Amino acid sequence: MTAYVMKGVSLLGAAPRDLVVRDGRIADEPPGAGAEVIDAAGLVALPGLVDLHTHLREPGREDAETVETGSRAAAAGGYTAVCAMANTSPVADTAGVVEQVWRLGREAGLVDVQPIGAVTVGLAGRQLAELGAMATSAAQVRIFSDDGHCVADPRLMRRALEYVKAFDGVIAQHAEEPRLTEGAQMHEGEVSTRLGLTGWPAVAEEAIIARDVLLAEHVGSRLHVCHVSTAGSVEVLRQAKARGVRVTAEVTPHHLLLTDELATSYDPVYKVNPPLRTASDVRALRQALIDGVIDVVATDHAPHAVEDKECEWAYARPGMVGLETALPVVLSVLGEQWELIAERMSRAPARIAGLAGHGGDLAAAGSPATLTLVDPAARRTVDPSDLVSRSRNTPYAGTTLPGRIVATFLRGEPTVLDGKVVR
Repeated sequence: MTAYVMKGVSLLGAAPRDLVVRDGRIADEPPGAGAEVIDAAGLVALPGLVDLHTHLREPGREDAETVETGSRAAAAGGYTAVCAMANTSPVADTAGVVEQVWRLGREAGLVDVQPIGAVTVGLAGRQLAELGAMATSAAQVRIFSDDGHCVADPRLMRRALEYVKAFDGVIAQHAEEPRLTEGAQMHEGEVSTRLGLTGWPAVAEEAIIARDVLLAEHVGSRLHVCHVSTAGSVEVLRQAKARGVRVTAEVTPHHLLLTDELATSYDPVYKVNPPLRTASDVRALRQALIDGVIDVVATDHAPHAVEDKECEWAYARPGMVGLETALPVVLSVLGEQWELIAERMSRAPARIAGLAGHGGDLAAAGSPATLTLVDPAARRTVDPSDLVSRSRNTPYAGTTLPGRIVATFLRGEPTVLDGKVVR
């Protein structure tokens, strides 16, 4: 394994120093002869980013993304681990399917791919999937989600929370009361009224979160709320955390930056679930992220084939790609708050997912050399044709964002150098 010395790098914005990587770990002694030198002057080192919410589409929709192409996009975005959602075809609701995804991730070797198992068989919301079998499989699944579908039945949700408590698992809920969102096309509000599009009310999200934090509190189990999007949801979570409920939550980069006003273009690239909300919701989400009411930034990377997005708004599939633009978007929102960014995009998601070896202390000798180097002075205008992902449905086309991923290392092995995926 090649040794590296990163000359003049800043660890989380601290004073420049040399960072030595040898045998896959951070070393505190000189690298020795033969080490490869990386000129890291002006660069910031972060622990490798971890995404709790990625759609890799394989098996079933390899035309939109595969585990390999999604892994390449993740590495290019500074990620060293991603959690792959279960809404594949077939659904990842058995040990066999989650092991397939896990093995494909190992074969790609660019990021650690940790499968998320379905809560219910076929995401149908009628009976629990093989949670125990997935937990004891080679993939060692610890997070379960029907993302894209809400576990709407409260009795089934309670049973799922009780089941995973035995092995300290997590139920990650897509909070959407389906009876309040039938036919919904965008956020319910002034813009939807003006456009004549059926609205997706904020209360459809907030009601499920309120119910589920009560269930998690009753059971004493771990609940994670996917893609929080409303100010009301933030307040429900704030109160639950104050009571000591074991709940964590995520927000997507696009919900931190974009608003429902973009729907006036009728460009389906802005159609997403949950929908883009109002400017006041965006402000509340940003503050919640800073305060820690929201624990994690997760991409909800949702690649789609051209025919599923370049069509009329009503028929377009919801979702946006996000792995390659997540850190620049967060930098544009939070500025260079490196410690906060490391916590929300690496350490906290690694803790929630139980991913040992990720989110480590880069200043500690012996820690895994799993990290990303960022050039904060760089600016990038997003060109969809330059994306590594197999899909191009980015809402940031033509937008200039701060920051550039220069290098990514997974346990001392480079996956990205000079901004390019190396294998």
